[in-house]
Amino acid sequence: MFTGLCAFPLTPFRDECIDFQAFEKLLSRLTDAKVDSICAMGSTGLYPYLDHAEFQSVAEKTVALADGIPVMVGIGALRTKDVLQKAYLAQQAGVKAVLLAPVSYHPLTEAEVYNLYAKVSAELSVPLCVYENPGVTQFTFSDELYAEVARLNNVAAIKIPGMPFANAQGAERLARLRSIVPANMAIGVSGDKFAVAGLQAGCDLWLSVVGGLFPQTAMRIVQAIKDHQAVLAIQWAEQLEPLWQLFVRNWGGMRVMATAADILGITESNCLPQPLQPLTSAERASLETLLTQLNLS
Repeated sequence: MFTGLCAFPLTPFRDECIDFQAFEKLLSRLTDAKVDSICAMGSTGLYPYLDHAEFQSVAEKTVALADGIPVMVGIGALRTKDVLQKAYLAQQAGVKAVLLAPVSYHPLTEAEVYNLYAKVSAELSVPLCVYENPGVTQFTFSDELYAEVARLNNVAAIKIPGMPFANAQGAERLARLRSIVPANMAIGVSGDKFAVAGLQAGCDLWLSVVGGLFPQTAMRIVQAIKDHQAVLAIQWAEQLEPLWQLFVRNWGGMRVMATAADILGITESNCLPQPLQPLTSAERASLETLLTQLNLS
């Protein structure tokens, strides 16, 4: 479950309702590419914007269409009772794992975050992946908190930010984490720009935004790392640098991927729930040119 490429598809909308026709097209791209796992309703999949009925429908649809590929779903919510309800619905749908970020409006304390994971993990029969995304949640895990959470039942993986892998600190950070969590704990890298560096340093998986729409491109990079062709993987990743810059300018890849899905004819022109909006017309034009040049798939 926690190796290779975990692809994070969009949850596309049309007239403020989930566009399941477009969602099926997105999942078909992932199954055709034979990604290692699928994470529906991750950050790109807009988990905070879905009510329980929408969440249940997406979880069930993903499992049904995954063609045997393991499915993980994001279950984050402001209140613990809602996280627990999502965890229940996810397990009823047949997912193989859940992804949980400490979502909040008011800043959370470490005790509050530990309590969240303790209560949720106690109710699970599937593995849980801890999701650290301080750029969105405004919460950073300390090593002490990681050590405590990693000892909880059913906590099996950690999704760490990619930024430390911008330099040698990434390998040091990964080694430090390995020293404080159980030996069988999977550690995955997020932040597509830093995927190659993270995988080279020894991360178990790449939890990928770009892989949710262009899975064959992402799988080629992962396979190159597996084949010890690091130079080739780096070259391919460097070609994607203009795409990573679009991610940075738009606070992540969600708006970029939503616009790209429209350019490809998979979704409506604005497949995001309001008030979210796709890229501006100028950036859309730049993205369209970029997709033509890169020939992503």
